[in-house]
Amino acid sequence: MYRSHNCGELNSSHINTEVTLAGWVQKSRDKGFMNWVDLRDRYGITQLIFDESRSEKSVFEKAKTLGREFVIQVKGMVIEREAKNKNIPTGEIEILVTEMTILNEAITPPFTIEDETDGGEDIRMKYRYLDIRRNPVKNSLLFRHKVAMEVRKYLSDLDFCEVETPYLIKSTPEGARDFVVPSRMNEGQFYALPQSPQTFKQLLMVGGMDKYFQIVKCFRDEDLRADRQPEFTQIDCEMAFVDQEDILNIFEGLTRHLLLEIKGIEVDKFPRITYDYAIKTYGNDKPDIRFDMKFGELNEVAQHKEFPVFNAAELVVGIAAPNCATYTRKEIDALIDWVKRPQVGASGMVYVKCEADGSYKSSVDKFYDQEDLAKWAKATNAKAGDMIFVLSGPADKTRSALSALRMELATRLGLRNPAVFAPLWVVDFPLLEFDEESGRYHAMHHPFTSPKPEDMALLETDPGKVRANAYDMVLNGNEIGGGSIRIHDKKTQELMFKYLGFTEEEARNQFGFLMDAFQYGAPPHGGLAFGLDRLVAILGGQETIRDFIAFPKNNSGRDVMIDAPSAIDEKQLNELHIKLK
Repeated sequence: MYRSHNCGELNSSHINTEVTLAGWVQKSRDKGFMNWVDLRDRYGITQLIFDESRSEKSVFEKAKTLGREFVIQVKGMVIEREAKNKNIPTGEIEILVTEMTILNEAITPPFTIEDETDGGEDIRMKYRYLDIRRNPVKNSLLFRHKVAMEVRKYLSDLDFCEVETPYLIKSTPEGARDFVVPSRMNEGQFYALPQSPQTFKQLLMVGGMDKYFQIVKCFRDEDLRADRQPEFTQIDCEMAFVDQEDILNIFEGLTRHLLLEIKGIEVDKFPRITYDYAIKTYGNDKPDIRFDMKFGELNEVAQHKEFPVFNAAELVVGIAAPNCATYTRKEIDALIDWVKRPQVGASGMVYVKCEADGSYKSSVDKFYDQEDLAKWAKATNAKAGDMIFVLSGPADKTRSALSALRMELATRLGLRNPAVFAPLWVVDFPLLEFDEESGRYHAMHHPFTSPKPEDMALLETDPGKVRANAYDMVLNGNEIGGGSIRIHDKKTQELMFKYLGFTEEEARNQFGFLMDAFQYGAPPHGGLAFGLDRLVAILGGQETIRDFIAFPKNNSGRDVMIDAPSAIDEKQLNELHIKLK
């Protein structure tokens, strides 16, 4: 065999043991009469020693030819190391090499294979197989494996069954764009890669597999961000004979299990807030509650004076940034410029300094007296030493801009500690949202989400006010999972398609198989899907998912390592009945 031990397990208890190791040359140090080589594998580093007086001449000379990343096998004796290294587990010993085989030579890598490398992101993406040798990336992949194994263990212990569902499915117009796959044997027809296994897991419930899960690859042809890739992995789950409370309890339990087993952190029962409360209080439906800075609506206390900007606004709203009353005018102006950026979209910002002596100093002192500003402080829960930042304008746009400012301030103030975990549930989402461009309603989650039973009558009279039996799990300002109780009867599903603008023919063509299945005794069911990539990144203290994916795409959706996507030859196109313009 190539090795008797790995490069991370030997210690003083192995002294005087003959061992065989294999791995990559991390670095070598030639002192003339003595050579030291650091040998690396996935498990760690072991120091090798080649001694002119104690090693075979041929072995000693061959050691001088070794370069970085050469793959070698060595045999030798474990001896005590004179200059011990307390920073690595193998730092008390070294291997006096008696035999060595060069298994493969290597050219000089384009960047150093070190924790702190000189390689930029683009070059490391191109040579990802080398980047994986570095501890930060290697450890991220091992961390992902550990999370996935704990997920499988937890769900399997609760009698969930892992079932694989198809990758070549039917394209549907709802949701993000599909990746499509042409069919050679069915001219002019296409498969789609799944955005989720949604309909298949519902069919598994019809089939009696009452607890299903799958760690599954999904695909969406959409613009990319730091936390988004064209192919991503979900922890996809579904249960039959359950209501919303059952599902929240099961998957809150899974998340608490992961936090305890992976991070050693115990978390109490998760808070639950409604979608409406989240939007009103934090400006978005995935609030970061590791810090406060809740919104304070100021219409009643700010629109009674002669300040035209506020008087004309649909919403005047502010937040109190802790201990920011010391901000200079230059710092405040920089923040005003920040909220005016197109990405945020505010037209301006008003500020109030809450001085240590209990007085207030604002940018609108001309219009508001101390009594007015004290009311603003009360509405935003501002204390002495805080700074109140106020935005105004159309309600939705203003809340969104203030939410962005809240997160930016929290980042600048060091309030988003990655070692602190603050999960919560957001519930009671709207079932439908109206799209001005198309002039019709769209499902906020997907068309199989059940309305709240008490809101069913509103489908006929006021569909925009119907609440969904849906829920999202949020962790540190990121949606890490979402799901719903599903529609399980044909009549209600047909009604939902009607309100989403489907004709009967369109609904039959797209989802007839599901509605047919409902006629054969579909049980009440619901589920949830976690984004594994995002969950792992947050548990790992990051918000960028790339380092937790073995071979990620770049911001253009390209794999620069294998140069994909790429053109295919004319013969393949002809077989697929595709003609390019």
